[in-house]
Amino acid sequence: QVQLVESGGGLVQPGGSLRLSCAASGDIFAIVARAWYRQAPGKQRELVAAITSGGTTNYVDSVKGRFTISRDNANNTVYLQMNSLKAEDTAVYYCNWMTAYGSSWGQGTQVTVSS
Repeated sequence: QVQLVESGGGLVQPGGSLRLSCAASGDIFAIVARAWYRQAPGKQRELVAAITSGGTTNYVDSVKGRFTISRDNANNTVYLQMNSLKAEDTAVYYCNWMTAYGSSWGQGTQVTVSS
């Protein structure tokens, strides 16, 4: 099983930037994909960005051009660089790692975009 710990959330003004990190430990092998999801109050959890084991990335339309997902395989970490943040990006952000044996979630980190 993979254990995930997110960090990097916080309060930022509109137009600002944050970088989220997700560090993994445990049985890290046969990785299929790593992803970031978010859940705003009263809304369903949605996929924000994902990166496959081969390096292919995809993003929800609302963050394209503003967010970038990346990975550091040597340190078992995945990042989400978030630029030009908007109020509607406010949510709890969750890291997800999918392997051939199952899926693991982090505890979530709060991102609040407000002036």
